[in-house]
Amino acid sequence: MDVVNSNQRKRILIVEDEPAIADNIAFAVETENMTPIHAATAGAARGLLQQHPIDLVVLDVGLPDASGFDFCRELRAGSEVPIIFLTARAEEIDRIVGLELGADDYMAKPFSPRELTARIRAILRRTGSAVPGSGSSQPEPLFAIDQKTKTIYHKGAALNLSRYEFRMLELMIRHPGQVFSRDQLMEHAWEEPDASYDRTVDTHIKTLRSKLRKIDPDSECLQTRRGWGYCLQVQP
Repeated sequence: MDVVNSNQRKRILIVEDEPAIADNIAFAVETENMTPIHAATAGAARGLLQQHPIDLVVLDVGLPDASGFDFCRELRAGSEVPIIFLTARAEEIDRIVGLELGADDYMAKPFSPRELTARIRAILRRTGSAVPGSGSSQPEPLFAIDQKTKTIYHKGAALNLSRYEFRMLELMIRHPGQVFSRDQLMEHAWEEPDASYDRTVDTHIKTLRSKLRKIDPDSECLQTRRGWGYCLQVQP
């Protein structure tokens, strides 16, 4: 998992031993203008807390080397860093224990990464540590790609794409403004392009436009160059 370093960004320590969950949280945190730092164990988290100033900890209860509750108790002995618990257990007693130990919030798995980042923002605002650029004047990026989950986000909203739509749109995002012919798009997106028809690309482009416009009804970023092919205009 890549860590984006920026002195202006809030650092969110994600203490989670399941890579898929940690990666999804990290991606959501990055898209919200914050820096994710990952530790798979309590031991690794201790080291990172000594190395970096941390603004908030997302802490899994079930770690391989320690109880998240015990680690929270350890943190609270010398730090007021905000803590959000993650757990597969949703029983009321677990929520009460976590909050009584000093956690600021509690989320049961499965959960929405976007809801988690909203709670992170709320806690940072409440503790006087708001995220830079988090106001309404900060626009969402036009496109963001999560390779691990094969998801493309348009203005912060996930697009529900087929495999071929994902591959075509990803190619055009990687090369903004470049015109791609139907043959080039088929060669990139299809495993057996010779077995497909070039008009299949037109159908997928039409569907892609429809999905983009569900998020932004005025979207004209996916453009046709008659006689040449298609390109993506990513300037806002």
